[in-house]
Amino acid sequence: MELSPNPSPRPVHRPRVGLFVTCLVDLMRPSVGFAAVKLLEEAGCIVQVPEQTCCGQPAYNTGDRSTTRAIAERVITEFRGYDYVVAPSGSCAGMIRAHYPELFADDPNWLPRANELAARTHELTSFLVDVLGVTRVAARFDGTVTYHDSCSGLRELGIRSQPRRLLQSIEGLRLVELEESDVCCGFGGTFAVKYSDISGAIVEAKARNVVETSAPTLLAGDLGCLLNMAGKLSRDGAPIHVRHVAEILAGMTDEPPIGIAKERPRT
Repeated sequence: MELSPNPSPRPVHRPRVGLFVTCLVDLMRPSVGFAAVKLLEEAGCIVQVPEQTCCGQPAYNTGDRSTTRAIAERVITEFRGYDYVVAPSGSCAGMIRAHYPELFADDPNWLPRANELAARTHELTSFLVDVLGVTRVAARFDGTVTYHDSCSGLRELGIRSQPRRLLQSIEGLRLVELEESDVCCGFGGTFAVKYSDISGAIVEAKARNVVETSAPTLLAGDLGCLLNMAGKLSRDGAPIHVRHVAEILAGMTDEPPIGIAKERPRT
């Protein structure tokens, strides 16, 4: 895949990017991480993956500030020195940008470091469009897709037009808007565990709206949302493929859609 020339000249300096892979991508869908690397490298970045675990959001959402601080301190330390930190997740990027400064608000030693990291951290599609000025990708996808706006990316980082702008540049792809695309899917990290009945009702409404688009493919920028929606659609027997937007943008669709097992070669 190649990125088309930008309307404005690219800087000579190649940005050094630290990729925050995210726990779910690492454990459940590594192809999203490889797609992110491909997109960033072909946009002219030098990409490295420093040692990492979690952004701390699950602990933060359950009120465990001590564990969250320990995780955040490690993230801040491991990702120092990069021009940018990029995550294929509005949720994790939002945690670092919006909540790390809150977490260290009363700590004059760590607060400047948290603020500095927050200023360098971006969600993947926002980084490509808003920082690098990428407006087109040369991938191809023959089919109709719809798009779910994940809560953290939309509300904390203002991510809405960026993925759509890139998707609309893909040859063969048709994007149809999802009714209430900006409404929660019901995942919410630990929310889905603590309030399973409410979560189930929310994802039921989301799945119904997805089916009503008649789009055979559902995309989003957060793997947690995608896993939640894919699970509900599968349980309902809806023949809808679910993928992370990075896989489509990078032209990397060899992996089966989320929730569909890879066929094993016959012996």
